[in-house]
Amino acid sequence: MMSGMSAPAIRTVGVPREIKSAEHRVAMTPDGVRELERHGIDVFVETGAGDGASISDDDYRASGADIVPTAADAWSQELVVKVKEPKEEEFGFLRDDLTLFTYLHLAAYPDVAKALIASGTTSVAYETVQLSDGSLPLLAPMSEVAGRLAPQMGAHFLERHNGGRGVLMGGAPGVRPARVVVLGAGNVGWNAAWIAAGMEAEVVLIDKNLDRLRWVDQIHKGRIMTLASNRGAIERSVLEADLLIGAILVAGGRAPVVVSDDMVASMKPRAVIVDVAVDQGGCIETTRETTHDDPTYEMHGIVHYAVGNMPGAVPHTSAYALTNAVLPYQLAVALHGVAGAARRDPAVAHGVNTVGGQVTIEPVAEFIGVDFVEPMVALH
Repeated sequence: MMSGMSAPAIRTVGVPREIKSAEHRVAMTPDGVRELERHGIDVFVETGAGDGASISDDDYRASGADIVPTAADAWSQELVVKVKEPKEEEFGFLRDDLTLFTYLHLAAYPDVAKALIASGTTSVAYETVQLSDGSLPLLAPMSEVAGRLAPQMGAHFLERHNGGRGVLMGGAPGVRPARVVVLGAGNVGWNAAWIAAGMEAEVVLIDKNLDRLRWVDQIHKGRIMTLASNRGAIERSVLEADLLIGAILVAGGRAPVVVSDDMVASMKPRAVIVDVAVDQGGCIETTRETTHDDPTYEMHGIVHYAVGNMPGAVPHTSAYALTNAVLPYQLAVALHGVAGAARRDPAVAHGVNTVGGQVTIEPVAEFIGVDFVEPMVALH
């Protein structure tokens, strides 16, 4: 340990390999390992954890990590950092002296919430760490990646041999381009609209926040059409869409359903839906979660793409974007413990989802029908 530094509250961090279907991201890059090791915190990386993101065990060793042979070895550390929520086969690793820091989306995965409660694990969710201005700094990088990926995936499945209408996003000289409708102008939606516009599509961006729409107008100078959100506007826009991108988020809670089954049935035959909100339950009624291995299904003659971990398709980019954002918070939790980090930074307190069998985030407690306990009360 470097001289002059006080001992960290958490001395060991585990980085298990992700096991969700086609999830190739990893929760920490070698740069992240090096930063923790510099503060006297030992990092144990499961062998092969970085392979999917093109990061080798040797890359980790060079940064000071210990490579361990099994998931159990990585999970046995004091703090475990992951990308996705634990799967059922990982529930056995949960315990009351463990701190888990990952994307949880508990409103969409109530079984995970129940497992965390039953085990007494202290969990911190990237997606609910929230700054005083309401922004979500650890959701932002993956939202940006998912948003930028959505038109790319939509364009792919609009091709006729992939089930779509056979429409080219940018059209051709003398031929109308694809009409892309994006629901929600947050990080996901704005990035989706931006890339779709860059592909020369005709883009409509819908949101209820007029100030956000003003900002988009100022940035894109009319290249993206903005509409205030209401049922009539959504109905008319969905009817005309070749590609519909769902990008509505409620921090920590389930996404509201704004496109009904009837609206989907009214769409053009072989139009494409990409519901990026699926890991929050989806904002389109006909959405059900799919995987990278089997990404689409057809309902009402409409192609649905609803992969719950879209950024996993570009894991190298995603892993570095995630580490850049998450590392300062991982370091704070390791240095001061969850309670200490939460006292120092209210953003961390917002991130705490479960402590000792108690649920410390209100929308999740309400959704799964348990009592809500203030994070600082549970951490005491």
